[in-house]
Amino acid sequence: MSHVPETPVALLHGVGLDAGMWEPVRDALKRDSVALDLPGHGQQPALTAPTSLAELAEDVLARLPQQSHLVGFSLGALIAQYIARFHPDRVATLTCVNSVCRRTEEESRAVMARLASAEDDFPATVEASIDRWYTGTSVPKSVVEATRRTLAGNDIGSFVHAYRVFATGDAIIGPELGSISVPTLAVTGELDPGSTPDMTHRLTEAIPGAKSLVVPGARHMLPVQDADVLAGAINDFIQESEGERT
Repeated sequence: MSHVPETPVALLHGVGLDAGMWEPVRDALKRDSVALDLPGHGQQPALTAPTSLAELAEDVLARLPQQSHLVGFSLGALIAQYIARFHPDRVATLTCVNSVCRRTEEESRAVMARLASAEDDFPATVEASIDRWYTGTSVPKSVVEATRRTLAGNDIGSFVHAYRVFATGDAIIGPELGSISVPTLAVTGELDPGSTPDMTHRLTEAIPGAKSLVVPGARHMLPVQDADVLAGAINDFIQESEGERT
């Protein structure tokens, strides 16, 4: 009997970060995984011109396994939603981690203000992000410093191009969410001020059959702060969806 290769987990990070943020989750996953750098991040060339959610998704799609359990965090979640909507044959399951969804006018104004701040004073944006993501958590200082170094190391123009997609991409994919047909899990932190529990509930209401999980005490960097909890949720969700297919 021929062995059917296991469908891997593919992990997409958030704006200003890189594939390395997933290491704690990958260690706790029960299956093969691959973490990709988004365009303009990590080992990928800097973005030198405005881009779109569709362009980012097409770039990622070209580097993804033929089919995967797709997990996206923050900007990565918007890209994952786009791929699940328009290339469902490539996605076995979709997990959206700390994802924004259908921002209100007030939420849109807040993120556009952060975009303007990134253009005007990038070092201040780095510090504001670290504060928003980690303040009040027990994440070790060395891990927080590693995140700060990754953020500060960004090409500023490239970061701004990517952040603009993050700030506006939910308005692009929002109207399409009802057409996503793959099994979907939406996860966020109880204390995430930007990708709020409300947004996770909006996602599960928009995507047919989607499930939600809000992790108590977690902020935005859930994959770092509570890697075991997140990996456990992904493992359980994949196992459950595979059981429903057999």
